[in-house]
Amino acid sequence: MCGKALPFRNARIPFRRLGLQVDSEAEPPKNRFHCPERPSLSAHRAAKPPTFMSVDIHAVVITASDACSRGEREDKSGESLVELLTEMGAHIVAKEILSDDLEPLSDKLREYADRPDVNLIVTTGGTGFGIRDNIPEATLRVIEREASGLAEAMRIETLKNTPMSMISRGVCGIRSGALIVNLPGSPKAVRESFEVIKPVLSHAIDLLSGHTDHPH
Repeated sequence: MCGKALPFRNARIPFRRLGLQVDSEAEPPKNRFHCPERPSLSAHRAAKPPTFMSVDIHAVVITASDACSRGEREDKSGESLVELLTEMGAHIVAKEILSDDLEPLSDKLREYADRPDVNLIVTTGGTGFGIRDNIPEATLRVIEREASGLAEAMRIETLKNTPMSMISRGVCGIRSGALIVNLPGSPKAVRESFEVIKPVLSHAIDLLSGHTDHPH
């Protein structure tokens, strides 16, 4: 071969000189190895919903009130709580009205928490500064672990509506796979407090049941 070959990358021969017709508007040739575009992650999630399933809530409602236990006052707070739980699909296992005595309260909390058919106990009343307000102490006697974030969130959010939230001593905790939540005694405070924790209740019960997969 005579002479020095010109490197291919430097060989710039116009198409027209080779007798080729150039169409500036023509589409580029398709790559025969072209792979279809993969759908985005968001599109995949929209097309295939997560398989995360919630455990049914089996709840007990306990009203701590001397007056209600003696029949001197209607248990409107307990009734409101049953309504709120039912609306979110919970099964009401039992509803009780107890006096503010410490020992009976702690005994009843322990009894229900240890039952296999109960995974949520919600109390109303007995969370203030009164001498007979014993539900926080009764709860602390029986729980194995605290769930302080729930109590803190309720106080912080309801404080936006009333300064009385500062004198609520309600606590939350866990015993035997059941979540125990203290709510205040008035129907209004029950509804406001419940709305704060409602978005996480189902997931909390799932975790206590051993379902540790997180929803997307």
